[in-house]
Amino acid sequence: MTTVCVRTPILVALILLSGGLMVRAQDAMEAIVAVVGREIILQSDIAGQVEAMAQRDPRVNRKDADLRRAILDQLINEKLVLTRAQEDTTIEITDEDISSRMDYQIQMLVQQFGSEKRIEDVYGMSISKIKKDFREEIRKRLYIERIQQKMFTDVKVSRTDVENFYAKYKDSIPKISERVDLYHIVKYVKASDEDSKQAQQLALRIRDSVAVGGSFSDFARRYSGDVASAANGGDLGTVEKGKFVPTFEAAAFALEANEISQPVESPFGWHIIQLISKTSSSITSRHILIKVGQSDKDRKAATDDLLALKARVAAGENFEDLARKVSDERETQGFGGAMGLVELERLPGEMRSIITALPDGGVSDPLPYAADPTKPGYHILYRKRLVPEHAPTIANDYKQLEQLALMEKRQRLERDWIADLRKKLYWEVR
Repeated sequence: MTTVCVRTPILVALILLSGGLMVRAQDAMEAIVAVVGREIILQSDIAGQVEAMAQRDPRVNRKDADLRRAILDQLINEKLVLTRAQEDTTIEITDEDISSRMDYQIQMLVQQFGSEKRIEDVYGMSISKIKKDFREEIRKRLYIERIQQKMFTDVKVSRTDVENFYAKYKDSIPKISERVDLYHIVKYVKASDEDSKQAQQLALRIRDSVAVGGSFSDFARRYSGDVASAANGGDLGTVEKGKFVPTFEAAAFALEANEISQPVESPFGWHIIQLISKTSSSITSRHILIKVGQSDKDRKAATDDLLALKARVAAGENFEDLARKVSDERETQGFGGAMGLVELERLPGEMRSIITALPDGGVSDPLPYAADPTKPGYHILYRKRLVPEHAPTIANDYKQLEQLALMEKRQRLERDWIADLRKKLYWEVR
């Protein structure tokens, strides 16, 4: 049989949800086409894979016998990997792991369909039912991912490996797409000490008014800068530990039920927090946020700083030296603001147009920058050089070739590992 290793995304499983769950409810009536350890493969498993492929590519022939045999083969491989993972006592999948992955997958579907309500309408079941019915599928997927990480994450390639890979595949390696060597200087929007002090004092007055009997909900609707929660009286719902910024979370967890905090500072401003209830892993709370650093004056100060830096570059100063001295983003500051060689096609449309219009050595005007939502800011972009599309060479594109060689080596080792599992573990086609 052909050895193929497949990683079917949970997203695909959810796309086929409405039909897949009905089939699973009828497992006892379905033909079993293969057994791998304690796992079974049903005819519907193959049909579901074929259907998913046909939905992505209309040219797929749903009746293609060779395609169905290849899918069966890859499903056997997947079940073998799962069986081996479940035998490994060092791998543990917790309920929290499963819930976290499910929440991520649901958010991916929300981005695709627009809302949880739309997902429920499409699949004819509630979000809670989706989460319940697919917990076991996610558990298995996590087992597979964990053992693959354990087996192959530490695989490395030497320069000799890369050179051998290039010699073998250079005629078939895709061209390196057009890229730009991009740098930036970041300035975050910051409030003055006076503005921060005024916001703190306002938060304190509101807190005192609530403490003597004022309505928390009414004050939240009137004053809170968090528009989404303000409409609901500041209600934040129940949130798991680790989701809030650290200062907010620490203050909230320190409160007792119905207690109201003193003003608490975070990157968003000053919060007045009321704890509704808490467990060891979650809190139910509401808050009033007095924003700081969002005024037109604060934003203008950040853009004025960047315009002055752009002028200094135009006068002859080195952009990378300036970035090391004054950029607010720690992750790139030490590298002279380097963002790396970025594919032009991967840039957002407006940024791509700006970068394309710049000459090599050109600097943009200030643009909004929010890589971290707690730190709104602006940046100026420096186009050091444009690298046209080209056939890769070891001299110019070693890093890209190294990644391709590493991927090929991992796939080769994984194929060999699965071939060995086929010899050691029980499986049969019926």
